[in-house]
Amino acid sequence: MDLQGPHRRSRQVTTALSFRPLDSGWTLRAAAGPAPDGLAGDVAATVPGCVHTDLLAAGLIPDPFLDDNESALAWIGLVDWTYATTFTWTADAADRTDLVFEGLDTVATILLNGSEIGATANQHRSYRFDVRGALVEGDNDLVVRFRSPVKYANEQSAALGVRQRPYPLPYDAIRKSACSFGWDWGIATYTSGIVKPVGLESWSLARLAQTRVVATPSGDGGTIEVDVEIERAAEASVPLSVSVAVNGPGLGDGSLPSTVVEFEGDRAHVRLDLPAVERWWPAGYGEQPLYVVDVRLQGGDGPDPLDAVHRVVGFRDVRWDMTPDESGTPFTLVVNDQPVFVKGVNWIPDDALTVRVTRDRLRRRFEQALDANLNLIRVWGGGLYESDDFYELADELGLLVWQDFLFACAAYAEEEPLRSEVEAEARENIVRLGHHASLVLLTGNNENLWGYEDWGWKQRLDGKTWGAHYYYELFPALVAELAAHVPYAPGSPFSPGMGWDGTAQTGPHPNDEQHGSMHLWEQWNRLDWTTYRDHRPRFVAEFGWQGPPAWSTLVRSISDDPLTPESPGMIVHQKAMEGNTKLTNGLIPHFRMPEAMEDWHWAMQLNQALAVRTALEHFRSWAPHTQGAIVWQLNDCWPVTSWAAIDGDERPKPLYYALKNAFAPRLATVQPRDGGLAAVLVNDTAEAWEGELLARRVGFAGDELARFTTPVSLAPRETVTVPLPTDVVTPGDAASELVVAGVDDVRGHWFFAEPRESELSAARVELRTEPTAGGTLVSLTAGSLVRDLTLLVDKVDPGAVASDALVTLLPGESTTLLVRHDGDALAASALSDPRVLRTANELVAS
Repeated sequence: MDLQGPHRRSRQVTTALSFRPLDSGWTLRAAAGPAPDGLAGDVAATVPGCVHTDLLAAGLIPDPFLDDNESALAWIGLVDWTYATTFTWTADAADRTDLVFEGLDTVATILLNGSEIGATANQHRSYRFDVRGALVEGDNDLVVRFRSPVKYANEQSAALGVRQRPYPLPYDAIRKSACSFGWDWGIATYTSGIVKPVGLESWSLARLAQTRVVATPSGDGGTIEVDVEIERAAEASVPLSVSVAVNGPGLGDGSLPSTVVEFEGDRAHVRLDLPAVERWWPAGYGEQPLYVVDVRLQGGDGPDPLDAVHRVVGFRDVRWDMTPDESGTPFTLVVNDQPVFVKGVNWIPDDALTVRVTRDRLRRRFEQALDANLNLIRVWGGGLYESDDFYELADELGLLVWQDFLFACAAYAEEEPLRSEVEAEARENIVRLGHHASLVLLTGNNENLWGYEDWGWKQRLDGKTWGAHYYYELFPALVAELAAHVPYAPGSPFSPGMGWDGTAQTGPHPNDEQHGSMHLWEQWNRLDWTTYRDHRPRFVAEFGWQGPPAWSTLVRSISDDPLTPESPGMIVHQKAMEGNTKLTNGLIPHFRMPEAMEDWHWAMQLNQALAVRTALEHFRSWAPHTQGAIVWQLNDCWPVTSWAAIDGDERPKPLYYALKNAFAPRLATVQPRDGGLAAVLVNDTAEAWEGELLARRVGFAGDELARFTTPVSLAPRETVTVPLPTDVVTPGDAASELVVAGVDDVRGHWFFAEPRESELSAARVELRTEPTAGGTLVSLTAGSLVRDLTLLVDKVDPGAVASDALVTLLPGESTTLLVRHDGDALAASALSDPRVLRTANELVAS
């Protein structure tokens, strides 16, 4: 079996190798298990696809994302499923014909013309089988029999030994996306299917079995190094060579002549020195020039190359600075010798039925991320090694990617058959992803190093393996062998200096805030979100707060009547342990609990946004001591109350705008410092920032009570802290005063009292609209102090999106927003409806 599928090959070059997709004529059948009587026959199947999407297309199941259909469809994961097709084949002159599966989910037996040709048990790799001898002239029958993933996982857990995990089903015992068994934000689907392309690949003499490309900048130029491994069709030795050509900006006419190297055995190494190249930069730091590297395998008598692939690369160097300092150990991303403050989000599969995630959908999500001033996406270890589309778009758009190996929140067996499967998937995905300019970190796991130390695993494991071999030995060795240019960390969280001596972890605690990366979950689980300010971490890789999805998403997916926070559908779509209790506990210190459902919905969305905004402004204010924050999470995989900024119907929540504003290139924030308050200015741009800092203490009526000004000058990428004088930071009446500080229109606010303890009155807002290209221009003028004004525009038009939200205005101040939508301009009366125009005020004022 080989690990490289046809999707890695060059589609622009005609080669002797040919690929024939087998994507038609498939049927699906329930072979064994508790399937309903109505599923006794064959169902038309789409390949790539999965059982759920085929049954949905046939009208045989309801939408699993609606109401409590999740429970009604749990039987799908207990059924053995059979896919079958018939295709015609005519013998050709090729030496080999391989049946190639780019992805199977998950435990499958493959039969060709009644003979078993192979078996699989890993969703995270591809498979190749030599079927030349099994094919017949004319019709050929291909069958893929899938085992129930739930039953298989339980069997393997019993065979390997039960290990610690946070959820009932043993997702740790099967190499399948962990969150397909359900998570504290995710629906349990237990999918099965041929989830990636399948086809016949015919070739002669040899093919490219593995191609690794590394682009390294050096001064004004750079080098391309290509390592090729081939598979030969026969023992006979035929002279072979590999040619490599590069084209892209800065190369004169756009390309360099091919360099040709002959093979030594089955391997070849090619190096090209380029005199001038343009550097690739993350979003917010520069452009993203890309170079195409064409690799061709030459040999034999034919006019065409035997095989060809191309890789798209960018020239940049990447490292994580972990040099100990007086405060501990930093975790600072450095790209092209430029320290980068990471403005990140965690990523889960964008649809629980992952076969529905298209390149266009990924582009929409990435464009939302860029609009929110993000520069990094962390692909979390309970999901997938993300797709080629994902990485190609990240390269193109300048979004950095941190990819976890797929281990999350559990102890994993190191014994067979898991051990070999883990190595196979790691090898394949390191090679597949290693050339991408966007990839800046591979990480061994999510929270397992931490779990081993603090979650009672040691006693309950009682000597069983738990994954240390993978994180501390196997993965770093494979990265060094296959992609030594890609940084690696054993886990997240992780403290530099940690290790494994065979019996115990050594070095600092994995979640020590003074060393490396940390996760902050005590706030959501037990503490008020104001306690984020009690921490001064070097880097935060996970933290977050829950909130419900957009109103349109909520009412589309839940048909409860009446709809309440605790009505049956709402509980189904709230997966967090004691989630609603934590929502309530997190709200009460700041606002009183609303009674009406739409008020509850707004309060919880607002509190989510305030929690994360508070944390982000705090973390950014401590740069460069703190050099990054990765919010949990960007996206949802279905309609659910969760930590996401963009819900399962692709709608931004108020949290999205909190990210956008807190991650703005230039930020002014008011923060506690040394018993008082300080204005902290953050300049995350390449230009100097000069101006006059104006800080005022004002009353809620807009009256100025104290004023402070001072000139400020910030270098590029600099943070400056300006202590504010006593008269500005000492309120006469904490319930009715605030501090406003900033430079020009970049400003921050500090309220001396929580909203529920303040004298915040009902919001008075004048709203005017006018049509504009692509939507409606909305002008807002405050007649009173207005806190966190947000237009819930999806209530007017489910497809509408506002350009900004969470706007605080003093009396008499104005702002303008763009609401993007199709069709005619939205009416001012619709947007000013109290259900749509929301502020913090109405959660306080009676």
